[in-house]
Amino acid sequence: MIDKLVIQPSGPVRGVIRPPGSKSITNRALVCGALAPGESVLEGALASEDSQVMIDSLRRLGIAVRAEDEGRRLIVGGQGGRIPASQAELYTANSGTTMRFLTAMVCLGRGVYRLDGTPRMRERPIGDLLEALGQLGADARSEQNNGCPPVLVRAQGLRGGRTEVAGQISSQFLSALLMAAPCTKQPVEIVLRGTLVSRPYVDMTLAVMRSFGAHVEEPQPCRFLVQPTGYQACEYPIEPDASAASYFFGAAAITGGQVTVEGLSPHSLQGDVAFCQCLRQMGCQVEYGPTGITVSGRAQHGIDVDMNAMSDTVPTLAAVALVAQGPTRIHGVAHMRHKETDRIAALATELRKLGASVEEMPDGLLIQPGPLHGAEIETYNDHRMAMSLALVGLVVPGVVIRNPACTAKTYPGFFDDLAKITRNT
Repeated sequence: MIDKLVIQPSGPVRGVIRPPGSKSITNRALVCGALAPGESVLEGALASEDSQVMIDSLRRLGIAVRAEDEGRRLIVGGQGGRIPASQAELYTANSGTTMRFLTAMVCLGRGVYRLDGTPRMRERPIGDLLEALGQLGADARSEQNNGCPPVLVRAQGLRGGRTEVAGQISSQFLSALLMAAPCTKQPVEIVLRGTLVSRPYVDMTLAVMRSFGAHVEEPQPCRFLVQPTGYQACEYPIEPDASAASYFFGAAAITGGQVTVEGLSPHSLQGDVAFCQCLRQMGCQVEYGPTGITVSGRAQHGIDVDMNAMSDTVPTLAAVALVAQGPTRIHGVAHMRHKETDRIAALATELRKLGASVEEMPDGLLIQPGPLHGAEIETYNDHRMAMSLALVGLVVPGVVIRNPACTAKTYPGFFDDLAKITRNT
């Protein structure tokens, strides 16, 4: 793969795009399918590094996953809550969903399991999840005793009962507990401690679980009751990735073009569809049609927005903010510091290279557009940094993206799809 990619300026982009399947839904459906008895079929799945490390790990655990149609159709041989392998070394790369979800899932097994990842994954917190699993009877610990991977699990099945989990760092901890809970020996009560970030991702988890037959109740806000009734195999359709869609909506907003993303609606399971409302507040036109969402027109002015519920689209909004009039303030996203990179610090650094004035806050960014100019953009091996800041190159000559191949984590064909809408200008 090339080390650097020069982004060519275009006129107003135009086109219709259907991004690949949602990473978040794909990995949740893989876990639920693996824990259901018999074969489940996932249609429209994401074929990317993040989904592949999940699939590879499930296979190492003795769970068959067969890919068809270039990985867009997955047949999962579920084991009814059992983990066939009694020992496994699982490599999760820098996939937070794979690390967190499988840490909880392997606690259902009987044996010794070790989960590791990239150097960055070894810096990403998991201690709150390990503590919560311990309250359910698990022996799961941080190998270095620092609250981060590698994780070592000595499993004897998961008892169940009551547990508390912190929610201010990642909603994935709660999602991991929820997905394992239908296969425990006793009912599970999960109580959230503190503020929950990214609530829409928990709602997504609950929706996927229920589609696979799980029984979950939320009798009070942030208190969940899960019955140990297991899952049921099913055929499950996966929506296009709304986070990925944000780049094409952002391209329309930056260039003053028009892009339709097929397969999404305001009723999507993914909270990131609300990104379109941010663009509407900035002066773009947003239309919800029977088969997709269309964004048209250039962003006119900056906004003040809490993006806690859609933090994966913060880099996209930051790119759009560079062409708007006046400042844009993004807040409520302190948990972004624990992603593939510290996205708040990384965005501040790279936006300044492009000519913006940026104030880095503990929970976000204040972006003041300035005279823009080209720059080499460091991506920090973070797919979202590469895809979002590439959009600036559609209107600013001389934008160069380093390590463009990092987009393979969630969207291997991103630059090909971006070229499709720029060719129509």
